[in-house]
Amino acid sequence: MMNFQNIAILFLIGTISFSCSQQNDSTQTAQSESQTLTVFAKGDKVTNDNFIGTVWVNYLAETDTVHNVNVGSVTFEPGARTNWHYHKGGQILLVTEGKGLYQEEGKPIEIIERGQVIKCPPNIEHWHGATQTEAMTHIAIGTNTNIGGAVWLKPVTDEEYSTL
Repeated sequence: MMNFQNIAILFLIGTISFSCSQQNDSTQTAQSESQTLTVFAKGDKVTNDNFIGTVWVNYLAETDTVHNVNVGSVTFEPGARTNWHYHKGGQILLVTEGKGLYQEEGKPIEIIERGQVIKCPPNIEHWHGATQTEAMTHIAIGTNTNIGGAVWLKPVTDEEYSTL
């Protein structure tokens, strides 16, 4: 026969088990959601002629009298890319999401993926963007902006883009 104390203990064990189960489910849901959320908002859709396809930019930090750097989160939808360009002071790309492409003039196209860091040397013509099937986001850091910023050149043709 069960007395009140035994019933209370069983109730407490059941409540703790249910609570732990719910907490575990919440933790798993939060972890899976955090994998799909981006750190920075997409920002504004780019409407200039320096890009092909749909590109979004969120300026995170712009050069000032103390910091000779500009930083932006750039999202390229599948098929989108920059024109050929170079940076007088160099550029660093931190790939944060997806899979993309990077090419320096005279070199083969490289596949770049989340977690990679690309150092674009000063005055070297290059382009970067998403693959044909997958979006890509990177943090673009324009370094040594006191020397000068990006110099935009001709568009990357469809033929150049698809020579991977």
